[in-house]
Amino acid sequence: GKTTTSSMLAWILEYAGLKPGFLIGGVPENFGVSARLGESPFFVVEADEYDTAFFDKRSKFVHYHPRTVVLNNLEYDHADIFPNLEAIKIQFHHLMRMVPGEGLVVANGQEANLQDVLDRGCWTTVENFSSESSTQGWSVDYIKLDGSEFKVLLDDEEQGVVSWDYIGKHNVANGLAAIAAARHAGVPVAHAIAALAEFKGVKRRMQLRGEVDGVRVYDDFAHHPTAITTTLQGLRANVGTQKITAVLEPRSNTMQMGVHKAKLATSLALADEVILYQPEGEDWGMDEVLDDLGAKGLLLQHIDDIVHDIAADSDAEHVLIMSNGGFGGIHEKVLDALEQKQKPRS
Repeated sequence: GKTTTSSMLAWILEYAGLKPGFLIGGVPENFGVSARLGESPFFVVEADEYDTAFFDKRSKFVHYHPRTVVLNNLEYDHADIFPNLEAIKIQFHHLMRMVPGEGLVVANGQEANLQDVLDRGCWTTVENFSSESSTQGWSVDYIKLDGSEFKVLLDDEEQGVVSWDYIGKHNVANGLAAIAAARHAGVPVAHAIAALAEFKGVKRRMQLRGEVDGVRVYDDFAHHPTAITTTLQGLRANVGTQKITAVLEPRSNTMQMGVHKAKLATSLALADEVILYQPEGEDWGMDEVLDDLGAKGLLLQHIDDIVHDIAADSDAEHVLIMSNGGFGGIHEKVLDALEQKQKPRS
């Protein structure tokens, strides 16, 4: 949720007239660019624990000296850099030591790993957020169970109602975190809520790329089991029992090393059909995932075969394509194939 939360926060500050700068690992649709300098002291950075450079193996975020930090989650990733989860927690602890005493840490109160980091030492005020009901910190009271409308609560007192075009508890959590961080920058909660109603999303985050004859094709950056799960939960909440076809390219270094393969089948449970991509000549351990998926799983080695399979499926309704790369332009290829399918033969 880093990209989405950063985009929400930048948009809230913009909506409030603060003209922030930002550097985000995606393109917020409200701005159309992933970075700009801005015209005020406020700057939003999407940061993570990946190393800085070959000559500086510290996490990038220790260089930023933030006044306000949002901690969305902490799980094992970047297996090409870190030997285990403990090594990542150490880097997060270094980050906590960089935040000034008058700053603010906005933390996901549902994440045990983050709590462990904070317990090691935090000398800054902490405000927790949760996508569930809670009497402490930032929480919600759902008006619509899919997350498209909910009351924002702070210490169990209502602050306002968010009504927007987004669904899923992960988006609710992202919204709460952005509201809390913006409040620390001086934006009233009511202004932040109004801004979220006009938030247009982020490219490649559950982005609808097109629809042909009732088949909707989505693009999502999910490349970790937890992200895959939350993305599918949001889509399932929106489409009910309609068919979801999930297409996954395990492109990240961690995925290709097989670190997450034991969790992949479970993360894809809400899809009705799953197509795994493993290029010919590569061995990313997807055969084991295929066994775990059972009858609903399919492993293909060529992008054109994936496109053909989707276009040939007369029951297709929602096609969710997940990759942190370009995936060989598969989105347009699928849409083109669906268009060709509709054209009468002469």
